[in-house]
Amino acid sequence: MRRRRDRHNVQVMRLMLTFVPLLLSVCLLQLSSGGVGPLDALTGLGAGFSNGEVGFLGSAHFFGFFIGCWLAPRLMASVGHSRAYASFTAMGAIGLAAHVLVTDPVAWALMRVASGLCVAGCYTVIEAWLQARLTNETRGRAMGSYRIVDISASLVAQFMIGSLADMETYIAYNLLTILCCASILPLAVSNTAQPPLPTQGRLRPGLAWARSPLAVAGCIVSAVSGASFRMVGPIYGIEVGLGADQIGLFLAAYVAGGALAQYPAGWLADKYDRRWVLIWLSVASVLACGITIGASSMGTLGVMGAAALFGMTTVPIYSVSAAHAHDFASSEERVELSAALMFFYAVGAIGAPYISSALIASYGPGALFTLISLAHIVLVGFGLLRMRARPAMEKRTPYVWAPRTSFWIGQLLGRNRDDH
Repeated sequence: MRRRRDRHNVQVMRLMLTFVPLLLSVCLLQLSSGGVGPLDALTGLGAGFSNGEVGFLGSAHFFGFFIGCWLAPRLMASVGHSRAYASFTAMGAIGLAAHVLVTDPVAWALMRVASGLCVAGCYTVIEAWLQARLTNETRGRAMGSYRIVDISASLVAQFMIGSLADMETYIAYNLLTILCCASILPLAVSNTAQPPLPTQGRLRPGLAWARSPLAVAGCIVSAVSGASFRMVGPIYGIEVGLGADQIGLFLAAYVAGGALAQYPAGWLADKYDRRWVLIWLSVASVLACGITIGASSMGTLGVMGAAALFGMTTVPIYSVSAAHAHDFASSEERVELSAALMFFYAVGAIGAPYISSALIASYGPGALFTLISLAHIVLVGFGLLRMRARPAMEKRTPYVWAPRTSFWIGQLLGRNRDDH
């Protein structure tokens, strides 16, 4: 019996090792894509771009992301995983490298569409590949490793911003281009055979609204919070007196705060009515926005601490919303429901950076958090209204930290919800 168990553990370990190239590709891709937004903002402002033009670059990124989520499964079906990944990586590398050829906001917006395509396409391929290789024995460890690698690389990418800002423009963008191209290598040199393309559910945005209008509203508000802060945060930081070398720390504080809040938010969402958890998270988000505005005059530590608090209150909202929606879904609907929720997040993220940057240009840096506060106030009111429409579900799915990476994420998380 013991020998059989040892043999099984060895087989599981060997299977886990086959995930290493995928995780390394995720790391390199995140290092590249996580740095381009802040670098564009800092470089664009230095080149004379207006706040609205910098925000438009962020909106262009999410427009490309939205297109990539649609295009990636179709390209994979035509040419396979590896070629699809190489194609999307090439789009991203071209978009990054072309920044040094022309300094124009419209041209850069087209380049950011390419970057968004790259991110959505590459994550779709990686998640489809993971889904095909996962077993019940490896699912927990693989998904845990996936989240750790993704969030760690995101943090490192923010820490890189200060160094990139000090470099010559062409060197900084060339470094990001090299990292993007390098993400192909782990998959290219791996001797693991490409998996067959898994079945993808249809994209039915109406399914999400039918199962939970509150979850749809939560995803949109999450997009307004996250996309605005990630893409327009550098403008806010410059406006309140942060140096270029401190912008990365400012964004990293937000990412770290959001990551640290996932466990307590999940515990609350599994213990109490998720609608109340969403409502109180939004109330806390409004307070965090007020604190962030007030902390702008409290020096660097005050601004950093406020960013971490803002991340802690706003980042978990998407995962809580997704968990609430899945409470009303059947096992057969989970993949399509996850894609539908991602659809609404992407739609909300397209407009948020441009609108928030335009408000900053007209009313000052505090307008960013005023907009986010208004969105959360609307979510509080809508949540209270929905609580009168129907009772909470007695049997609920477990809280799952849902990354906003591609429409394919539902393939990976669906069984996590049902296994519990």
